[in-house]
Amino acid sequence: MEGYRFVYQDNMYWGSCEPCTASVFSTLVRSGLVSWKIGMRQAVRLAVKTGQPLDQFTRDSDFQKWCIKQQSRPRAGEKFAQLTTAAKLLQWVDMLKDSLPDFIFAVREFGLVPRMDKDGNPRKDADGNPILYRRRMQENILHLSGLFWSDYDHLPFDPRELYEKTKAPGYPWKTRLAHLTSSGEGLRLVSECIIGAGNIADQIYLQAKELGMLNVKGTTGKFVCDNSIINADKLSFCPRLEDILYINEDKLFNF
Repeated sequence: MEGYRFVYQDNMYWGSCEPCTASVFSTLVRSGLVSWKIGMRQAVRLAVKTGQPLDQFTRDSDFQKWCIKQQSRPRAGEKFAQLTTAAKLLQWVDMLKDSLPDFIFAVREFGLVPRMDKDGNPRKDADGNPILYRRRMQENILHLSGLFWSDYDHLPFDPRELYEKTKAPGYPWKTRLAHLTSSGEGLRLVSECIIGAGNIADQIYLQAKELGMLNVKGTTGKFVCDNSIINADKLSFCPRLEDILYINEDKLFNF
């Protein structure tokens, strides 16, 4: 197997966390489906924000099938039917974002655990053996990667400007990956942990302070620095290839 340093998951809900090699990463960021989901999310959000016609999106067969599924849900379906077209579209593209492949940059390995059925019993294969998978849970972490990732979203300026700050003389963190977020309004940084600078929460705080981003509010009125990603098992949505601003493949994939 190729060298790897962190793991990935096919989706955020139930997939096994497997080694993310450079070739796996390359395949995912070049995926046509990933590109379509991110492109659709950005196009819908822009159209709603600027008051553009939404017909081109409501005619999409995937959107129409999704709406039928939402409306068929007991109780929730009636409430969904009352939403505006714009609200339905925004929910749809948020679902597209949530269905992207995910990277867990801070973890090199999760332990194997049995996959359970709906009644809480271990599922078994044809030979009667428990089906095992690497479940993304904090208590299931076996090895950390030495990386951490930070998220600065809905920035009130071009995210590339923030990335340029990471190249300033004296900036203490070594960047391994930098890319635009799926909204197109944010920057995600994957960095090497500084030994002695504390845990992931400490490193994110100190980095935001170094970049002058601690008290900056974004276009949504909230602080742009995401403080909810302090646990090592937090996942990061896959970007498109064209959204990658910088990557150091040697240090990102070799432990």
